[in-house]
Amino acid sequence: MKVVEAAKKAGVELCLWFSPSVQDDFADWEKDVAALNRLFDDYGIRTFKIDGLKITSKLGEERVRSIYDSVLGHTRGRAVFNLDVMAGRRGGYFSYNEYGNIFLENRYTDWRNYYPYWTLRNLWMVSKYVPPERLQIEFLNNARNSEKYEGDIFAPSNYDLGYLFAITMAAQPLAWMELTSLSDGQLEILEPLVRRYLKFSADFHKGIILPIGDEPSGCSWTGFQSALSPSSGYVVVYREMNGSPDAKIALRLGGGASVEFEPLMGDAKAFSGTADSEGRIKFSLPKKNSFGLWKYRVLSAKR
Repeated sequence: MKVVEAAKKAGVELCLWFSPSVQDDFADWEKDVAALNRLFDDYGIRTFKIDGLKITSKLGEERVRSIYDSVLGHTRGRAVFNLDVMAGRRGGYFSYNEYGNIFLENRYTDWRNYYPYWTLRNLWMVSKYVPPERLQIEFLNNARNSEKYEGDIFAPSNYDLGYLFAITMAAQPLAWMELTSLSDGQLEILEPLVRRYLKFSADFHKGIILPIGDEPSGCSWTGFQSALSPSSGYVVVYREMNGSPDAKIALRLGGGASVEFEPLMGDAKAFSGTADSEGRIKFSLPKKNSFGLWKYRVLSAKR
């Protein structure tokens, strides 16, 4: 209870990791329901990361669904499940997706399997099929384990921490790190970005978010468009380690559309542009490994 009280005092919602009993096709599912309901009733915990699932039969699938439905019924719909889908048969993309969000992947600089453009590419590719606002996407402390990446141009330490945060903005950003390990300099970069992002993130996620530009490769121009309506929305563009300060990127607006762009974050500058016959508009970012986020408004469309 002391931990719960400390979290409330700090303005933090306490969430818990939970692994249901997988034995005999989740034969003890009712015990898991009782445990989750007790955590909600006694401590007010409503968000649970569900991990370790091994669904090998239709019976197991139905029992897992019974866990979710029973807890939602008990909590009157206030419970939220964060579904870890990174291994095995666990559901998430095409089943159980009505119960919460999706923990997509688990990367560590300790294992040298965190590369920013890999994470961006996974999000970019999956976003064609799964709404990215339902995906939890990680960014890591770019100063940790730099020696493990020595000589690697795509090492996390070669990116600004703000950029690492920015590549998760189309999804649900996950600070996959011990925040107490960040330096004052890193916090000075990250804190204002997060505060700025929170001012419009809910509106950004109301739109239909789809990938734009080229597939992230570490050297591409890429990004996401969030269409709030046929005439308004958001665009976030990433210039990876690319030698050109400009790129034409097709938006879902149609050729001939005249568009006004309001800068919100990153290196974005105010500008207006007209889409060419392929719907492309020229974006400019002065630095490699940088980003810009704009809110756009269509001034006129070709008829």
